[in-house]
Amino acid sequence: MQQNLIGQSPAFLSVLDKVSKLAAIERPVLIIGERGTGKELIAQRLHYLSARWDQPLISLNCATLSEGLIDSELFGHESGAFTGARGQHKGRFERAEGGSLFLDELATSPLLVQEKLLRVIEYGEYERVGGDKLMSANVRLICATNANLPEMASQGEFRADLLDRLAFDVIQLPPLRHRTEDILLLAEHYAIRMCREIGLEYFAGFSLSAQNALLSYHWPGNVRELKNVIERAVYQHGQQQTPIEILQFNPFEVEWHPDKQTQQQEVEQPKQPLSKLEFPIDYKTWQAEQDIELLTHAMQQAKFNQRKAAELLGLSYHQFRGMIRKYQLTNLS
Repeated sequence: MQQNLIGQSPAFLSVLDKVSKLAAIERPVLIIGERGTGKELIAQRLHYLSARWDQPLISLNCATLSEGLIDSELFGHESGAFTGARGQHKGRFERAEGGSLFLDELATSPLLVQEKLLRVIEYGEYERVGGDKLMSANVRLICATNANLPEMASQGEFRADLLDRLAFDVIQLPPLRHRTEDILLLAEHYAIRMCREIGLEYFAGFSLSAQNALLSYHWPGNVRELKNVIERAVYQHGQQQTPIEILQFNPFEVEWHPDKQTQQQEVEQPKQPLSKLEFPIDYKTWQAEQDIELLTHAMQQAKFNQRKAAELLGLSYHQFRGMIRKYQLTNLS
């Protein structure tokens, strides 16, 4: 069953509009997006809005199989085609006949498999592994990746001719940090769903500080990461009737970790001691230099993670971002 696609930001609605138009066109489609942006959900929408909606939608993650196995899984194999092949096996193309085939993590597929995919797109035919009978394929191909395929093609790591055939049109999914209007909407959706799952009577909401934290976080894992953060916060909050205040963005981070203590100690003191100052000075210039030096040092210690750098300095994320903007330290962003 297709899951809901939730959002109201212009970037998100533009994608949905494009998907609706592409669904009716019998061409391969390429979906590009960072991890956790919902590439499989978009593939489902493409299928169920198409004329193939009542036919199979078959999926395969290309990154989960070795070269030999992905070949067999896609195109099937005949009995005795290789060691352990005791019977005929129907591949994903055969099982998706008349419908759609969704290939996730396409960039990880071997070049030999890419060559066979190209043949299916161009001629609508393929052979099972170990067989010599041509099989016809009436299948719409929907592919997805988070890799830079044009760059891979230029380096010979991905077939340029296959990329040309897949790129009839490309659906570019915006990362969550470019869908700020959707963050709180999604957060509430996942919170309410989690409350129902664990038997809480109602959702107490998020405090203003928690909302600000959600809106200012970078979300490298996008919607999938947001879902984890919200569900974790709801179950940890439990039966409390006050709004959720605490959000744990990184469950692997602990306060007593020695590296964190060392980093805090290292950023405590500016490099230039006051005893070495020669007066008169321009106070504003001196203060700006100190701030810039401290911000730069904190970012280096935090490996350029702004949220961690803010924690090292005892600042909120908003305060830290304000200082970055104040001194125009875009090279630290």
